[in-house]
Amino acid sequence: MSMTLGEWLRQPVPATPWQARAQAGWSAWRRLRSNPPAMAGFVLLVVLIGIALFAPLIATHDILAQDLGARLQKPSAAHWLGTDDLGRDIFSRVVYGSRITLYIAFLAALIAAPLGLIIGTTAGYIGGWTDTVLMRLVDIFLSFPSLILALAFVAALGPGIENAIIAISLAAWPPIARLARAETLTVRKSDYIAAVRLQGASRMRIIFHHVMPMCIPSVVVRITLNMAAIILTAAGLGFLGLGAQPPSPEWGAMLSTGRQFVMNAWWIAAIPGCAILLTSLAFNLFGDGLRDILDPRHG
Repeated sequence: MSMTLGEWLRQPVPATPWQARAQAGWSAWRRLRSNPPAMAGFVLLVVLIGIALFAPLIATHDILAQDLGARLQKPSAAHWLGTDDLGRDIFSRVVYGSRITLYIAFLAALIAAPLGLIIGTTAGYIGGWTDTVLMRLVDIFLSFPSLILALAFVAALGPGIENAIIAISLAAWPPIARLARAETLTVRKSDYIAAVRLQGASRMRIIFHHVMPMCIPSVVVRITLNMAAIILTAAGLGFLGLGAQPPSPEWGAMLSTGRQFVMNAWWIAAIPGCAILLTSLAFNLFGDGLRDILDPRHG
């Protein structure tokens, strides 16, 4: 008699490593579903990613087309979220702006997380003067607010999306490094690390193949929770004219444009501001749920 998928996932003793991984994933999904705020954040993120992927199909107007005869129009059937000071459709620009925001956030996370993980695990495992030097470097970075640090890097590199991503990444890695170091200080005392060391494995092999995998869950949770700060920093750089440059529909730049019309055309600033708020909230809610799933201390 063939076994159903549900029975296969609920077997008390997995028969293969693949089945064990599938059961762990199913258990994580059930825990996520039992957490309404985390599920709400997950759904919001899925919707946002879907909007970014299918922006050309969702947008109703050309995001660069100007129509001065239709400038500062209120939300209507023709323009669902109104128009800006150049007559451009705000709904379409917000839809395309989700691509820029997610591009900046995910790419910055992909740079900051491995960088912080490598530095933190190296400092924690090797110790001595290596730990001292690397952690003092982390302390220097952490002594500045992330937005101020990103502003300093962008001022040195020049405005633009790519430079903004580099600046945000350089400002976001220190907390990851400190977390990875704390995890490594616990992991390096484990019996299996001692056994691998006795077998003659080098320091780098132990760090990359045995210590880092144990730190990845905590780093994933931390970078997910930090995504809101990354998005706000990116929006702040765009607001100040140091991120994405006009006529790019970046939410921070749109918010900057709308501030001068906030009294008589509130939707120009309110709509991108709400988009930033909802995206940051989604990452925070999902990050809290992910922490409950991946971090055994929050079960």
